[in-house]
Amino acid sequence: MTDSAELLKSLKIDRTAPPPPRKRWPWLAAAAVLLAVIAVGGFFLRGQGGIEVRTAPAVATSSGSAAVLDATGYVVARRMATVSSKITGKVREVMIEEGQQVQAGDIMATLDPIDANAERSLARAQLAAARSQIDAAQAQSREAAANAARLQPLARQQLVPAAQYDQAVAERDALRSQLQTAQRNAQVAADRLAIADNGVDNTVVRAPFTGVVIAKAAQPGEIISPLSAGGGFTRTGIGTIVDMDSLEVEVDVGEAYIGRVTPKMPVEAVLNAYPDWRIPGSVIAIIPTADRGKATVKVRVALDEKDPRIVPDMGVRVSFMEQAKSGEQAPPGVRVPAAAVITRDGKDIAFVLGSDDTVAQRAVEAGITTGSDRQVLSGLKAGETVVLDPPTELKDGAKVRLAKDGSP
Repeated sequence: MTDSAELLKSLKIDRTAPPPPRKRWPWLAAAAVLLAVIAVGGFFLRGQGGIEVRTAPAVATSSGSAAVLDATGYVVARRMATVSSKITGKVREVMIEEGQQVQAGDIMATLDPIDANAERSLARAQLAAARSQIDAAQAQSREAAANAARLQPLARQQLVPAAQYDQAVAERDALRSQLQTAQRNAQVAADRLAIADNGVDNTVVRAPFTGVVIAKAAQPGEIISPLSAGGGFTRTGIGTIVDMDSLEVEVDVGEAYIGRVTPKMPVEAVLNAYPDWRIPGSVIAIIPTADRGKATVKVRVALDEKDPRIVPDMGVRVSFMEQAKSGEQAPPGVRVPAAAVITRDGKDIAFVLGSDDTVAQRAVEAGITTGSDRQVLSGLKAGETVVLDPPTELKDGAKVRLAKDGSP
């Protein structure tokens, strides 16, 4: 009993004793790792270039900068073709892809040439047979001519009957006619061979002009035909190519305002995809017919800039500009988006982006506001890049980085 009591007493917890010290090193290590991560993240964030901004160029103003009419339309191509073959056949190989640049004469696809090759082989054999007939006819014609020549003096001396000589002359003339027929048959066979060669060439589909492929319509193994066929198993084209140098804009102008538009009138086009990019242009022609349902007249507009970003079927807004009068001087200053000019401490300022991704604060003299643009009479030069909607934390000399949707 004494031993058991002593054993139980040894197992009793002493609650008056001080608690053992806690091990704090795991928490200290975790805190150190967190601080290191924050420091590295801050380093990379500082390396990204500072404040994110959007930019736009300052454009020189012109005497025709006042818009008298706005209209919407689409970019269209004056030279666009869906290329097909001249014959019906099975596609063997397609050598184009969307976005590919092709030159005039480049092979776009090939058709199965088995039938065309067979036709050419047959035509070549027919030409050889016709030429062999010419050789036989020539030999017979020479013999008949010689026989008639021998009988002619004998017939004059009445040593042979005249009927025999006449028969030799008739045979000679008949063989000459057969020779001419054989020669004509050989020419027909040669022409047929040329047609067969053309049929083989028709199994190769080539680009009619230089352009860019915008659609691929056929695959190997499909049947293609230049004629529209019933059902969905026959293709009518290999692909569609567009001459990007022929792009222009077509807009619909209301009948009530068409009198404001004249040929060669200057315009400014703004693509829906690039709202900060203003493309100069001019009116090509006013189509002399109206749409009865929409009460509009179609106007063709040429773009002065050629750029890969301009693609067919893009939406565009066109501003028709007032033409300059004779001897009228261009207004001073430049034109920038109105969002580039802000007021700080009672002064109009703008921030200009430098080559080292830093901005310089400029005091400007702002002029009139036209639409989404504002005239700047002094303080900016044409071609300089300005910051749009400058944030309050943006200061002179601050480092910036362009937003993903920055200026075009």
